[in-house]
Amino acid sequence: MKKISVSLSGHQTSISLEDEFLSELKRICAENHRAVADVIREIDSARSPDTNLSSAIRVWILKNIKNS
Repeated sequence: MKKISVSLSGHQTSISLEDEFLSELKRICAENHRAVADVIREIDSARSPDTNLSSAIRVWILKNIKNS
């Protein structure tokens, strides 16, 4: 597990992701010329309040892999 910090809605938060998911997130962001923090903020704003942010990121990654 790796922890990354990102600013969401004006406050710092830490997200824990397995190495494989973090690597894939970084790869997708690099391919699309987007900052990881920007993508995480987008995922955060789109998720339902009862969904854990780390889980929402994992689902977003899987959807991106399936659609590529």
